[in-house]
Amino acid sequence: MTLYGVADTFVQYLSNGGTHSYSVRSGGSTGSLFGLKGTEDLGNGLKAVFDVENGYNINNGAFFADSTAMFYRQSWVGIKHDTYGSLTFGRQYQPSFWAVYFTDPFRGNEVMSPLAAADLASATDRSTLATQYVSGRTSNSIVYQSPDLKGVHLFAMYALPATVTQPVPVRSGAMLDLAANYSGYGFYAGLGYQYQHGAQETAPLVASAPGLLTTFDLMGTEHFTGALAYRVGIVNFQFNYSYNRPKDTPPGAVVVITPTVQVPLASLVHSSSIMELGATIQATPEDVIEIAGVERDVRGVHDNTLGIEVGVDHSLSKRTSLYMRAGYLKNNGTANMSWPGVTAVASGSKQILAALGMTHRF
Repeated sequence: MTLYGVADTFVQYLSNGGTHSYSVRSGGSTGSLFGLKGTEDLGNGLKAVFDVENGYNINNGAFFADSTAMFYRQSWVGIKHDTYGSLTFGRQYQPSFWAVYFTDPFRGNEVMSPLAAADLASATDRSTLATQYVSGRTSNSIVYQSPDLKGVHLFAMYALPATVTQPVPVRSGAMLDLAANYSGYGFYAGLGYQYQHGAQETAPLVASAPGLLTTFDLMGTEHFTGALAYRVGIVNFQFNYSYNRPKDTPPGAVVVITPTVQVPLASLVHSSSIMELGATIQATPEDVIEIAGVERDVRGVHDNTLGIEVGVDHSLSKRTSLYMRAGYLKNNGTANMSWPGVTAVASGSKQILAALGMTHRF
């Protein structure tokens, strides 16, 4: 059994729709976490495997994202065979996450990745509130992962419905997720398909009354993901694209906010796409530069967001590094995308972010 973890903290400057602030936060390069993982050799190439992984905020000691979940990041157990692959059960990363992960210069970081910001925007963007997004992890899941097939890995997941109360109450439907990736000769490619069955969420729908919560249906949603990367010398060029398509919106359906205020469900359900282009540069043995540009586009309305982020990581040792991040997001139309963990900006406004931090792995 192995105890492992990350302690990560940073100081942040934020211009949020013209409002300026400074704060100390956690997980700007890698989420602060600790976990326990282990294997037991059962003989004949078969092993029992498990991993439980907590997420926390090092700046205040609180749980990350969900105070009701001790092992928010991962919690699974299963069996693994050297020839046939692994079958695991619990809260796990989705196959579509593994398809795209290696093509994001900021590695899907839940606090500072522009790709994560674009994905999570569906939870706050009025035009996509009922279009589900790829959350990265799923509870009550069964995952098969193939062994290395000459650089190819195959993934398949089926998850049963689950209920969470934080950050907002959501009752999710069943989920199917299939993915494949290939890595070799400096080249990487990944493909993912996910279908989320209909679900239900309780969240504020009126910006002027954030304490007023409304329960509404989340439509069954298909997610298509493609990702490419190619390394040339010290530069790894990276690209990914995802398209999210809701299905079967009932005609004429409305969401009741108050007895006198109703919103057409169709106004909360739009297809959306996310495109990211970036590069990771190994400038020196100790220094890595990350660059990423992202665009989130909501179909059927004039809403989109453009963003860019630059980062530098400097290794002090094998386990400790310093990092810098600087980013810019510009919303157009009624879009209100923001950095994860930051209160969403007013529709059509912008955010500027700068951070200096430290990561220690143990």
